[in-house]
Amino acid sequence: MKVISNQDILSLSISPLQCIQWVKESFCMKYDCVLPEKSSIKLHDNIFFNTMPSFLTPLNRFGVKVVTRYPTRTPSIQGEISLYDGVDGTFLAFMDASWITKMRTGAVAALTIDKLQKTNALIYAFMGLGQTAEATLLCLLTLTNPNKIIHVRLLAYKNQAEKFIETFSYFENISFEVVPTTTELITDADVVVSCVTAMDQIVAPDKCYKEGVLVVPVHTRGFQNCDLFFDRCFCDDKNHISSFKYFNQLKNLDEMSNLLLEKNPGRLSDNEKILAYNIGISLHDIYFASRIYDLFTN
Repeated sequence: MKVISNQDILSLSISPLQCIQWVKESFCMKYDCVLPEKSSIKLHDNIFFNTMPSFLTPLNRFGVKVVTRYPTRTPSIQGEISLYDGVDGTFLAFMDASWITKMRTGAVAALTIDKLQKTNALIYAFMGLGQTAEATLLCLLTLTNPNKIIHVRLLAYKNQAEKFIETFSYFENISFEVVPTTTELITDADVVVSCVTAMDQIVAPDKCYKEGVLVVPVHTRGFQNCDLFFDRCFCDDKNHISSFKYFNQLKNLDEMSNLLLEKNPGRLSDNEKILAYNIGISLHDIYFASRIYDLFTN
């Protein structure tokens, strides 16, 4: 059994483009895999323990990710992955999931934006400006024509916005704006990305969401009102969102895998309001872990 640390993974210098490709590949094999719902233990103060297994049948690999969230910890979300050979059950690797969680989440969100945003989207609103948001924007910029100027609107919170802007200061095709309220953040935005891990209230009233907006609630909270009036909804796995209060009222619900397999046309017009609940599935974690293991052993 090989132990692979976060530093080991960083030493591989895996590019955002490679992460996006791994996300595509894993989405496209989803219906050949075994993907149980994650098991979650929720405690006080938004603390949780999630157990996330999956069997990647095409690769003959099984894995399980355990992820925890402690709001006062930095980073608040941490995890570990155990990877096994699916043929004989050999314990192949135990690895840190910090980089994997960040980059697979960012790659999924960026791929979703690339596939579902309206034509000529220009204003991208971000809230919750930690590592996940950074990974999302980094992957999105990888998919964006460098000649396209995009405007990134940020929600002010402590000094997060200033640090976020500094992180992307070397990109010449971005302009930034910082706003104090979620209402100002979302009004007239073409794409809304929320990486806030704890939100107990509705982010913004219905009227703030313009025609053609794409909302990507990476950590799901705060957008329940959108469930009731948005035109279309995509997710990474229907079973993983089946407990949502308004699950049965989501319109035109389908999975991202069908979009990537070209079994669903995706956005039908620039007027459609679209939700994308890609809340994180172990399919991506175990696929990333498997590919990383192979990089160390082949």
